Amino acid sequence: MWEAHSRIVSKISPDFGFIANLYAGNAQANGSDERLIERFGGDVRLIYNKLKITHSAKFNDWGPFDYHRDFNLTFPVQLMLDVSTTLGKPDWFILPNTQVGIRGTWRSLNENSPRYSPTFIPPNTYPAVPPISPIGFPNGNEWEIRTYIHINIGK
Repeated sequence: MWEAHSRIVSKISPDFGFIANLYAGNAQANGSDERLIERFGGDVRLIYNKLKITHSAKFNDWGPFDYHRDFNLTFPVQLMLDVSTTLGKPDWFILPNTQVGIRGTWRSLNENSPRYSPTFIPPNTYPAVPPISPIGFPNGNEWEIRTYIHINIGK
């Protein structure tokens, strides 16, 4: 197994800068599933005055929680866009400032994803085998929209 990571940081002016993180490689789950995945993706963070925009894209990768990697639950495509603003001037490498923002995440689903409907197994079903095959069904999708406030108390 292998994986390559890259990080690009640029502060073009005192008010504008960006950070890009990219990765690619293959990997295997922490659990007993032997399926090997080829994954790649990255994120870009733009900071302009008090505005911060983050976009990330992941392809054939695990979801955001530990159990996704433990049980080898992958999504074909994951896209995220986060827009936030700070109440003060953002510090680049110091403690985080108080932020207010909105984040949207879209994921496509296939037979290796949680919540993919064609492979849904009704509760109390024995044997726990999906009633139909996912072959021939299109990929599903899901949306996640969040609003948030991060509060930094003191420095």
